[in-house]
Amino acid sequence: MVGTIVHQLTEGVCPEELEKSGLGAYYTDHGVDIYPASAAGVPFTASYIACKGDPIANLQEDLAAEQKARATYEKLINLCKDDPDVVEPLRFLRQREVVHFQRFGEALRGVQDKLAEKKFYMKGCKEDTNLMECTKDFNMVNNYNPCDSVCNCNNR
Repeated sequence: MVGTIVHQLTEGVCPEELEKSGLGAYYTDHGVDIYPASAAGVPFTASYIACKGDPIANLQEDLAAEQKARATYEKLINLCKDDPDVVEPLRFLRQREVVHFQRFGEALRGVQDKLAEKKFYMKGCKEDTNLMECTKDFNMVNNYNPCDSVCNCNNR
């Protein structure tokens, strides 16, 4: 959406005006097309996406990203406060980041709760096309047969 706003604001602007406003180098490389880059001109790279294979670390990264995006939208709103056609979509985007932050927070609490639960491991029956089939190793090691009351296998 921000890219669309930038495109709409620069559409039809002559190269001289872009040069005068400090966008000459950007125009030279990209015209008025959207090229993902930071405000300092550093191009977007996939290395910005942080994932560790750990749900808690990943959700913490997601939470931080939402807060950074919210802060960026607030700064853009401050820069564009005289243009309601730009500010309103930015406010929408800022609010969306707040909601995403809340949802990621809920997900983090859910993952933390799940990881804090006591682990319970049991090897027993598995369902195979409406028939129950027991695993014999569980019965031998634990002298317990979970199939006694739930299936028609031959391990009783």
